[in-house]
Amino acid sequence: MGLGVVLLSPDGARREQSGLAPGHGCNNEAELHALCLALDLALAAGSRQILVHGDSDVAVRYVTGVDSTAVARLRPLIARAREGLARFDEARLLWLPRHRNAEADRLSRLALGLPPGSATPPPSRRRR
Repeated sequence: MGLGVVLLSPDGARREQSGLAPGHGCNNEAELHALCLALDLALAAGSRQILVHGDSDVAVRYVTGVDSTAVARLRPLIARAREGLARFDEARLLWLPRHRNAEADRLSRLALGLPPGSATPPPSRRRR
């Protein structure tokens, strides 16, 4: 599971982190591991407020409590992400489309030894 995190501070400082999550798992596990990594890195940097943009709608819904899962192996990661968010004075978690999160996607692919993916938006699914 490749992880990609981009931290941007209010003064414009940027930190990128690319790496592998322990073990094997699905994309939702990778997204939750990446969220936990981002929260840990931000706390270690002294952040007290955080705005997280994540491209996993599933992870955002589960961590914010909008939805729940019956998948047992996701529950500890969701709990860890919630605990991480609670350690900030102010924390928000927002979803954005994957094509608008190209830097984190590039870093997660880099961790897996894959070439950068396409940053173009998916085709419209409108019926004609």
